[in-house]
Amino acid sequence: MEDVTDASFRFICKEYGADMVYTEFISSDGLIRDAVKTIAKMQVCDAERPIGIQIYGHIPDAMVEAAVRAEAAGPDLIDINFGCPVNKIAKRGAGSGMMREPDKMVEITRRVVEAVKLPVTVKTRLGWDDDSKIIVELAERLQDVGISALTIHGRTRCQLYKGEADWTLIGQVKSNPRMTIPIIGNGDITTPEKAKDAFDRYGVDGVMIGRASFGHPWIFKEVKHYLETGEILPPMSVADRVALAKKHLAKSLSVKGDRVGVLEMRRHLSCYFKGLDNFKETRLKLVTTNEPDKLFELLDYINETWK
Repeated sequence: MEDVTDASFRFICKEYGADMVYTEFISSDGLIRDAVKTIAKMQVCDAERPIGIQIYGHIPDAMVEAAVRAEAAGPDLIDINFGCPVNKIAKRGAGSGMMREPDKMVEITRRVVEAVKLPVTVKTRLGWDDDSKIIVELAERLQDVGISALTIHGRTRCQLYKGEADWTLIGQVKSNPRMTIPIIGNGDITTPEKAKDAFDRYGVDGVMIGRASFGHPWIFKEVKHYLETGEILPPMSVADRVALAKKHLAKSLSVKGDRVGVLEMRRHLSCYFKGLDNFKETRLKLVTTNEPDKLFELLDYINETWK
């Protein structure tokens, strides 16, 4: 979700029912070196609360210092990302690369918990590969050093995002009588029905929705409605999606200015209108137009053309 869950997208997700949001993950190395782009990712506002600042890294001292700096930015919690599987992160030992060094993972977590006053949570995976699914024991160890909640993605690092997420081990962690902290499940929650199944079958305390929210931030509203009523909400109309896209674009412009605001909205705008017939030419305009006024005109055109 790097370069996706910025402040404007989090704002939209909260409006559509997300109970909690997280910043893009923040490099501990970049943060302690005062990298401008890294520091900018820590900006949070009251409308986003509760919000966690998410940090990652593999050097204990740097992670501690980053956690202290993140706490000073005023989030509601600090989240340690031991789950990111991408090569440039994992192969240097950060993110889910830490699954190969569980002792070091636990030690970093202990030191971060001791360094800050805010709650500390962890997100991780089942293990490094199919031969090292260590999450049941690891969850106990992370709880023992003081984390307040644990999010588990139901894949190993080597799976990346391939295949189906395996929720059975997430269920084993939750049903372990030693575990008392909230367990949040993650992986393949793409529909309200799958969210309900996760609660019913595995007993998790919450579900985390990541990639399925991209181009579809109203999924949180759909899930909540289904859990409360057992009914599926009708699909968002084109008019509603246009209104949402305009609100998101306006928020992005106000947060990042015209140039960056437009550039970083392109990936979102094209995804808001997936499934529309004969949309290829208009999608190309959405991702190449640079002027905010012309983008708003294009959204009006979409509303009129695909009623």
